[in-house]
Amino acid sequence: MAPLELHVIILIAAAGFIAGVQNALAGGGSFITFPALLLAGLNPLAANITSTVAMFPSQTTSALAGRKLIDDVGPLSFRHMLLISAVGGILGALLLLSTPATYFAKIVPWLVLFATGVFAWGTFRRKPLHAAGAMSLPLLIGVQSCIAVYGGYFGGGIGFLMLAALTIAGMQVRAATATKNMLATAMNAAATLIFAFSDKISWPAAFALAAGGIGGGICGAWLIHRLPERIMRAFVVLIGALLTAWMFIR
Repeated sequence: MAPLELHVIILIAAAGFIAGVQNALAGGGSFITFPALLLAGLNPLAANITSTVAMFPSQTTSALAGRKLIDDVGPLSFRHMLLISAVGGILGALLLLSTPATYFAKIVPWLVLFATGVFAWGTFRRKPLHAAGAMSLPLLIGVQSCIAVYGGYFGGGIGFLMLAALTIAGMQVRAATATKNMLATAMNAAATLIFAFSDKISWPAAFALAAGGIGGGICGAWLIHRLPERIMRAFVVLIGALLTAWMFIR
């Protein structure tokens, strides 16, 4: 693609900032960064890879901040969950790199639709997730493996998918939130190691997103007790719905 102009880089950094705030407050920052990169001229495959790499630093910071709340998931230790997530992230990243850009462009509207639906379900459902029954160990391993591969491949909505799985497995919501943040970081760390060697990354866009994301994460940590979380989540669902419609139309 052609070199990015300065005003485009500034807009990408602004999108990264908003995404950083969003991730700290409610999650769903990829719904901001992905369309921003599409509007900057990247194809869907390059936009997805660039977004994953760029937002990794701010995501790591958020995960480390809640590390004291991390716990095992029933009989399955956190270390085993971390390993499953990292391996799945690698497999998903390799699968993405082997997917032709034209094919990915055809399936990405369905991925965004799925991710938006998952996010909306997690945002507006009234019944607490932990009210469900316990999940068996083999089922938990299988579910987390599938989420990890999906996380390395696309990643939208993985936070709510993991939160649902962990709470159904018996974790309290606070511990599940901290645990899923670290597991998501493991997925993206593994995927980032693979993507870092890809020629599909737009490094100017990645650096702009990363800088904005770090600033947004710091700002989000300050705002986390000052803004209604449901409003932020509703904003993400709106962005996802508009992005889904736009992707199908184009």
